[in-house]
Amino acid sequence: MLLPTTFGCFVSPMHPIGEDPRSLIEYELELVQLADRLGFDEFWVGEHHSSGWTLIGSPEVFLAAAAQVTRRIKLATGVVSLPYHNPFMVAERARLLEYLTNGRFILGVGAGSYVGDMYMLGIDASETRRRTAESTEVIVELLSGGRITRKSDWFALYEAQLQLGPLDRAGIEVVVSSAASPFGMELAGRLGVNALSHAAPPWGIVRPGRDRLGFERLAEQWRRLEDAAEGSGTLPDRENWRLTIPVHVSDSREQALEEIYDGWVRHRQEFRIGTQGLPMSRAAEASRKAFDATVEAGGIVAGTADECVEQISQLAKTCGGFGCLLISIQNWAPREAQQRSLELFARFVVPRLRGRLDPLHASQAWTVGNKTVFQEAHFAAQSRAMQGVAAGESDHR
Repeated sequence: MLLPTTFGCFVSPMHPIGEDPRSLIEYELELVQLADRLGFDEFWVGEHHSSGWTLIGSPEVFLAAAAQVTRRIKLATGVVSLPYHNPFMVAERARLLEYLTNGRFILGVGAGSYVGDMYMLGIDASETRRRTAESTEVIVELLSGGRITRKSDWFALYEAQLQLGPLDRAGIEVVVSSAASPFGMELAGRLGVNALSHAAPPWGIVRPGRDRLGFERLAEQWRRLEDAAEGSGTLPDRENWRLTIPVHVSDSREQALEEIYDGWVRHRQEFRIGTQGLPMSRAAEASRKAFDATVEAGGIVAGTADECVEQISQLAKTCGGFGCLLISIQNWAPREAQQRSLELFARFVVPRLRGRLDPLHASQAWTVGNKTVFQEAHFAAQSRAMQGVAAGESDHR
């Protein structure tokens, strides 16, 4: 079973309306610095333009700022909503960020998720997947050094080519986001790029006793990618498959769930129901049942470090294995608890999943298994030393 060995944070970011937007954006910069200090491998930031809860309209601008205050963590767009942009401009900004981050940039792309954003831009939601496929094709070719002439009903390019070449042979990693449908996985497989899947079910919509996490759906998603890749001549690697899911670590499972519950309910009540208009009950009892059902379904990984390792291992086992876990940060917990969760994850969950503790456990087991031999050798050496002391004292007299 392939367990994840790469870890990161996936941030929309989501914030209830009330706090100064400037301080919220500054907090996100503090969060990426914390992730960098703790040794996380990646930090993903999304693009949204409406709802009031999501403040970053240009993840590229944010990541350019983040690059100046971090040292080693990779910075990724999570994701650029391709139907909103000319594909040439997306590729141009990606190449510039490759330089600004000294090769630490990952281009995450997708179709967009907020219908309000699409409405403001005059984009038919039913057209977003087609646009995403057309745009991704162009971007991959441009980043590979191609010169493109192509005309669509929403963009036109004439002998378009990027001025800046890649920093090294690896170039920019392109990752396609995939949610419920197989579209993203099939696109990634067909173009020979990597994929990111959202592992959690819709929060607050899970039906108690009926819905499970959807690992079977994830396994099917990977099969879709493999099938699509057969025709492209590429060989997909699960090491490059990213899954994102909320994770909260605390001193006990009960405390972990308590720390995120109020924020989860507020997110459900004010954003899912109040802002997005989802047809769900506002009653406190309904929220409690929905939360419990989401936890039961595995939509939230929560508990002690050991319990989180077990849940992540089960996720890997059931979906067939994956290489990178991205913690979906929804800002449900108070900041102190959120930051402590990230610290506990980095200190106690990551080493377990990477196998870094295995040699230490093996050494301890070897020592325990041989302790009788070691004790006998110690006592024998001690006895010989005492005999030597006694003989010396006798000679002295």
